[in-house]
Amino acid sequence: MAANYLFEIGLEEMPAHVVRPSIEQLVAKTTNYLKEQRLDYAEIKSFATPRRLAILISGLAERQPDKVEEVKGPAKRIALDADGHFTKAAIGFARGQKVDPETITFKEFKGEPYVFVEKKTVGQPAAEVLAGIQDIAKGLTFPTRMKWGSNEFEYIRPIHWLVSLLDEQIVPMQILDVEAGRITQGHRFLGKPIELATATDYEEALAQEFVIADMAKRQDVIEKQIHDIAAENNWQVDLDPDLLEEVVNLVEYPTAFAGHFAEEYLAVPEAVLITSMKDNQRYFYVRTQDGQLAPYFIGVRNGNHEYLENVISGNEKVLVARLEDAKFFFEEDQKHTIADYVDKLKTVSFHDKIGTMYEKMQRVALIARNLGEMFNLSTQELADLDRAAHIYKFDLVTGMVGEFPELQGVMGEIYAKIFGENEAVAQAIREHYMPTSADGDLPASKVGATLAIADKLDTIYAFFSVDMIPSGSNDPYALRRQSYGLVRILVANHWHLKLRDLQPRIANSLAENDLTFNLDWTNNAQNARHFFVDRVRQLFNTKNLRHDMIEAIVASDSADPATIADIAKTLVQHSHDDDFKETIEALTRVSRLVAQADLDLDTLTVDPSLFENPSEQKLYDAVENIRDSFKQQTIAENYEQLHALQPLIANYFDENMIMADDEKVRRNRLIQLALIQRLIKIFGNLQELVVK
Repeated sequence: MAANYLFEIGLEEMPAHVVRPSIEQLVAKTTNYLKEQRLDYAEIKSFATPRRLAILISGLAERQPDKVEEVKGPAKRIALDADGHFTKAAIGFARGQKVDPETITFKEFKGEPYVFVEKKTVGQPAAEVLAGIQDIAKGLTFPTRMKWGSNEFEYIRPIHWLVSLLDEQIVPMQILDVEAGRITQGHRFLGKPIELATATDYEEALAQEFVIADMAKRQDVIEKQIHDIAAENNWQVDLDPDLLEEVVNLVEYPTAFAGHFAEEYLAVPEAVLITSMKDNQRYFYVRTQDGQLAPYFIGVRNGNHEYLENVISGNEKVLVARLEDAKFFFEEDQKHTIADYVDKLKTVSFHDKIGTMYEKMQRVALIARNLGEMFNLSTQELADLDRAAHIYKFDLVTGMVGEFPELQGVMGEIYAKIFGENEAVAQAIREHYMPTSADGDLPASKVGATLAIADKLDTIYAFFSVDMIPSGSNDPYALRRQSYGLVRILVANHWHLKLRDLQPRIANSLAENDLTFNLDWTNNAQNARHFFVDRVRQLFNTKNLRHDMIEAIVASDSADPATIADIAKTLVQHSHDDDFKETIEALTRVSRLVAQADLDLDTLTVDPSLFENPSEQKLYDAVENIRDSFKQQTIAENYEQLHALQPLIANYFDENMIMADDEKVRRNRLIQLALIQRLIKIFGNLQELVVK
């Protein structure tokens, strides 16, 4: 008869962002454990709140099935003595497997007879298997951990209770001094302890004590309550998914409520108001039907409707205090000029080993100008870029950003417009931080995108110049994220930038303009190149490209993300061609032979007078015909031309012995192949490709 098993860890309140990953981890590890233990079940249902992680396993088998397996022992020549009796080795093996030596049989394995026995393992009862979940619980990993009492054990928060019920039976287990039983806890303020009669009572029993244990049901309740409040007041409410997720995991028994603030605060920029409500207070902001921000908010309390007016009043007071601060800073900040703020940046450290924010802006202005010219920005765009680059960090020293650091860039755009900067400059100030996450939005304007690249390049090369290179998981200045964002911007705009050659160019430009500020901008050049290539590899890993194709294209001579993206697109498109295999095999055969040759690639000249077969002249003429135009063409056009060489290369190999006895002929043929290899290298290391 199928059984049900409940396991619950009761804790101090966990941070909201930890709840979902933790319960998903518990479910995944339990699933793997039951599979390894061969214990069948129908379903694992999860429950999680800030104070608990729980699973209910239904349709659980009463015990493991018996296991019969054939085990190989020593070779027959070792197992039997000269008289045909079992040796100590054979007897010891049988005893070790807990079988009678008389059950030994001999079977051939790799051409030689070996001892084999049939070993039967009796399946354990479910209760004995489930006791191992204690180790799963103890082994959960968390982003932060803590100790409590005099214990050395670390966990996300102190453990207060454990429930371990197989139907009505307690499955014994213990973590520190907390023993598992059948008592769980209701809501911290509204509920009381609950003694569970059986595992399946769990969800309903908690609901009676003001705990909605199912995350999905808790979210449904919150969404319905907010929808009802909005409908009643004719409001629009943006149910931001990240905020909703956080609120769901901050409460056990949600009750939504509406609050109000004075209309005078609507004079403060909308971004500030939304940040105060959403990010600081976890409120949902409200709009009128015509899309205007309204002086209201919706919050969610962890409790019922009792004393709700007091809760609303308290939340309004907290929010108004923050809005009053925001209003004050907004008014005070406008009493100064951008020039005043830029001047203050001379005393603001970017990093104590690198220099000030003002020095950084000077470098970035130079880098941005060079990039803008490379990216063919218009005269007006270059002017806007130069202005933005000379002021783009000014908002860091405003009172508003000091109080609300998450608004850096956003306030820069707002204040820039107030102080008379044009739209393009203001937008670039905000966009230079983008993307703010691995898959975050990219800058929409060319000026903003160029400034973002320049700022990120300066940051990365600056930290590399002082030997502060990310290692392992250690990346305190988010250089990987910035590098990855830079690569994404280049690919999205199809801007060509050879990252391998960029560092010395920037170093020379800074030196010529006396902007090195005593740093060696060529330091760790090779590490920097590998760093960018790894980010390119990371980008294409997200596009479901085959591993072999990624490794091939990142070895491209250009190390230019936009070109590499074109290479990937072209190879993927042609990988389905009937003759793709023949083309790649011909090209990689060329590459392999050239790699084995000792040639000075800078002085390669083919001597047609040494040709012995028509295939040499035909291949030579074809390569000469495409060499000059190759770098000016698209990657797709280049592939078509290499593809067209395939039959000529095949005939060339059929008619000619590359490693000819005559040294001059041999060298001439290798040089001829090396010139083709120069063209092939634009596509990377095609030898990495697996073609079938």
